[in-house]
Amino acid sequence: MATASKPLLLSDMVSSGEMNQVPSKYIHPITERPNYQNVVPDSIPVIDLQNLNGPNRSQVLDEIRRACSDNGFFQVKNHGIPESIIANMMQMAREFFNLPLQERLKMYSDDPTKANRLSTSYNVRTEKISHWRDYLGLHCYPLQDYIHQWPTNPESFRDIAAEYCRSVRALALQLVEAISESLGLDKDYISAQLGSHAQIMALNYYPPCPQPDLTYGLPGHTDGYVLTLLLQDEVSGLQLLKDGQWVAVDPVPNAFVINIGDQIQVISNDKYKSAMHRAVVNSEKERISIPTFYCPSPDAVIGPAPQLVTDDEPAVYRQFTFEEYNRTIWKDGLSKCLDAFHAT
Repeated sequence: MATASKPLLLSDMVSSGEMNQVPSKYIHPITERPNYQNVVPDSIPVIDLQNLNGPNRSQVLDEIRRACSDNGFFQVKNHGIPESIIANMMQMAREFFNLPLQERLKMYSDDPTKANRLSTSYNVRTEKISHWRDYLGLHCYPLQDYIHQWPTNPESFRDIAAEYCRSVRALALQLVEAISESLGLDKDYISAQLGSHAQIMALNYYPPCPQPDLTYGLPGHTDGYVLTLLLQDEVSGLQLLKDGQWVAVDPVPNAFVINIGDQIQVISNDKYKSAMHRAVVNSEKERISIPTFYCPSPDAVIGPAPQLVTDDEPAVYRQFTFEEYNRTIWKDGLSKCLDAFHAT
């Protein structure tokens, strides 16, 4: 268990009630700070999945194709996950972050190689500027390999989180099939490239910030996985870079925000885009978001689908293992690192 001789978590500092300005280590250079005047209203599509496995499947696939080739972001409704499972998971996240500090610190680690841990910012061992968030990261597939490392407080945490993870995995597999098919590939093609598969969940906690124009919950980045399925609470904070402008992705009750990760961009040979996005904070309210990252197993070999490589559209990327990709992103931080894997 970590000791509390100095603040280890952002919430540890904020909860003192005496913070009236952002500490210097969280302040971004002037040219990189958020400009809230240039953010435009939400414009990403909301796709109804009710007919994904029905007679109108081709229509849903067309909507997914357009969203993935346009900016890689969309929301889904009628996705099959009961509202009760969603509500229970969000409540459990709130309860965890409301635990006494010493109880939460039982999960603390600054080691990015540790599968299940509570930490802050992104990678406190390497980054020069910290981000305005705490998070609990949990590996959750295969579930039986990791659940014994999850928190036991709140008491029902493991049961509720496990039910949520199983439900989100089922949705992720449906979406991976649909995305594969929308590319003109066999519906099982992408799934077959992921090795034994992996799944990671993060519980993100963004405390109120006294000067939100100086820092980020997370700065602009792309997701390094296959697919991200994001559950947001009612507080806005997610923004997408689209056509050179930041777009607010406002929460839709019981919907999931879906975004394409770098691995889909590679497999699609750049037909689908892994879009830049960020999390901003505010001075009035805390915000909780729960992203689930569906990803390859470390030994999976990722590269452009041969069916999508032609003389006119040669391979944009070389093949690489997901473990190699992970080493690069943890070393370089939250930045788009696909340039390191371009074909020569």
